[in-house]
Amino acid sequence: MQVLVVGGTGTLGRQIARRALDEGHDVRCMVRSPRKAPFLQEWGCELTRGDLLEPASLDYALEGVDAVIDAATSRPNDPQSIYVTDWEGKLNLLRACERAGVKRFVFLSLLGAEKHRDVPLMDIKYCTETLLKESDLDYTILQGAAFMQGVISQFAIPVLESQTVWVSGSPTPIAYMNTQDMARFAVAALDHPETVRGSFPVVGPKAWNTGEVVQLCELASGKSARVFRVPPVLMRLTEGACSFFEPAVNVAERLAFAEVTGGGGALDAPMESTYSHFGIDASEVTGLEAYIREYYDTILKRLRAMEADLDKDAKKKLPF
Repeated sequence: MQVLVVGGTGTLGRQIARRALDEGHDVRCMVRSPRKAPFLQEWGCELTRGDLLEPASLDYALEGVDAVIDAATSRPNDPQSIYVTDWEGKLNLLRACERAGVKRFVFLSLLGAEKHRDVPLMDIKYCTETLLKESDLDYTILQGAAFMQGVISQFAIPVLESQTVWVSGSPTPIAYMNTQDMARFAVAALDHPETVRGSFPVVGPKAWNTGEVVQLCELASGKSARVFRVPPVLMRLTEGACSFFEPAVNVAERLAFAEVTGGGGALDAPMESTYSHFGIDASEVTGLEAYIREYYDTILKRLRAMEADLDKDAKKKLPF
């Protein structure tokens, strides 16, 4: 099957591309700048230049394609509002699929989007889901919560380096998932017709609040953490200030997402039906404890090796 991965250079998109290759699919990745994605070509992907805001490039990218996996989202440094880069881009992509006769479409969405339509990113996800349900496409919607890779930058690294861990809002239980596991579900949808025209939550085995995540990092690293909780009112003031300036509109819209991750409502859902429909064993999905432990084991091993090399260099310089 010829699969087009949209957003293939992102944290999740690259895992989807790799998984699709491993499963024997012919993978084409649409990227804004092929020069910045040589690793995809080295893996065996075909690269094509394309931009969701350039409809002509989408027609070219979709030639000969059997299925689309859409993992694209706006970047933090995009100067425009995500209503331009994400919403208009999604409309262009879906219209291009109709023109090209591509029926199979896998969309990566967010859990509980319908409950947070005041948050721009969630509103766009909800509207895209609604559009798919009203279309003739053979869609599958995967509703994720948050990825374990984000835990590393927000929690694991600051704890290891004795820096302050910044968290916002109320403690919110979040069922983090490894992007490699999410990629398995995205690719498995192509081989499971029972997932067609269905929406499925895809979340980790257990929901963790910020305090529990910090404790996991402390236990695995052997260090104590300093945590600073940003008051919700300060986040809203910052969001309001950014919204006054056009270059910072995207920043303001992303700050609004803190209302979801720091709102206190659990980002979790039952997964029994999802595992059954996609033919994936729950025991094969990575848990957050194992993920954090493996990260620290790898990092600490490298640090010890570096220290040993430095000691050897220092001894070589001794006069005796």
